[in-house]
Amino acid sequence: MKNLHFTVLRASRGSQLALLAGLLLAAVGCTLPWWGQSSWMREFNQIACYFIFASMWNLLAGYGGMVSIGQQAYLGLGGYLMLILSNLYGVNPFVAIPIAALLTALAAIPVSRLAFRLKGGYFAIGTWVIADVFRLSFANLGVVGGGSGASLTALADIERSTRESVTFWMTLSAVVATIALTYFFLRSKQGLALMAIRDSEIASESQGIDVRRVKLGVYVVSALGAGLAGALYFLGNLRISPDAAFSVNWTAFAIFLVMIGGLGTIEGPIVGAVIFWALNKFFSDYGTWYLVGLGLMAIIVTLVFKEGLWGYLQVRLGWRIFPVQRRLRLLQPCQPKHSVGAGQSLRGEKTSS
Repeated sequence: MKNLHFTVLRASRGSQLALLAGLLLAAVGCTLPWWGQSSWMREFNQIACYFIFASMWNLLAGYGGMVSIGQQAYLGLGGYLMLILSNLYGVNPFVAIPIAALLTALAAIPVSRLAFRLKGGYFAIGTWVIADVFRLSFANLGVVGGGSGASLTALADIERSTRESVTFWMTLSAVVATIALTYFFLRSKQGLALMAIRDSEIASESQGIDVRRVKLGVYVVSALGAGLAGALYFLGNLRISPDAAFSVNWTAFAIFLVMIGGLGTIEGPIVGAVIFWALNKFFSDYGTWYLVGLGLMAIIVTLVFKEGLWGYLQVRLGWRIFPVQRRLRLLQPCQPKHSVGAGQSLRGEKTSS
């Protein structure tokens, strides 16, 4: 039996070119505050926060198999912690954003002890209940405006142009960091363990994977990203209220972005965010009919393109901008080198002496 020669492929020429194009686009995007309009930066901040939140939901549900309907609990918590640090403790709002995200991640640790007691559909409904408990708790805190909410007064002394520019740069950095960290995490051993747990917790545990530790880590990271998205969103919105911060619509839109783009892919939330922005830009004035249209589109896509739009292209055409799978390529076996002996020509024919 001949020896098989193979190599492990982690990237392709197409993915490398797409990655380079993305970096160039991000570099050009950094210059937007110097030539773009304020409305462009506000729109980017809004859709970027939806994308970050959807990416974290995709990491939790698409790669980890933990379908949550209550991740808005951490988005709202991140927004409120940013407001509390800024308005009540005098922390610079831009410095308060990463602090609020880290505090949100710490808060997710004790909450996970309760959430992980539930499985399957009970886990999904339980996370929703947890988010509603957060909403009711902040609605009864008069120090942050109670049910009517509060405004971010700490930004009053900062010029509008400076505020919009710094908010845009921080949001753009958060988008790049979300994509990069998700990509490198999924390519690591922990990423492989997470996807193995999604397929079968029992089989993963039998292979020596610490299921609880991996799930806890992903849950905390997802909460950190959601808290970051909430802090950035309400920094740009300048006002926060319990109904806006802890609304289940956040998770509904995240599911829409992921299902339209492709569940369990890094590119899926990106494609979904672009489509969602376009639909919101041109059809949001139609009110309830706009929401009905979103629902119909989600139904059609899930019926026709079960893997999502990007998932369909990935399966049919092999397109992968951020490949996390390992692929084997068989190489041609090396031909043995035969020396030309006496009495043989280069063609292997006998020669006369």
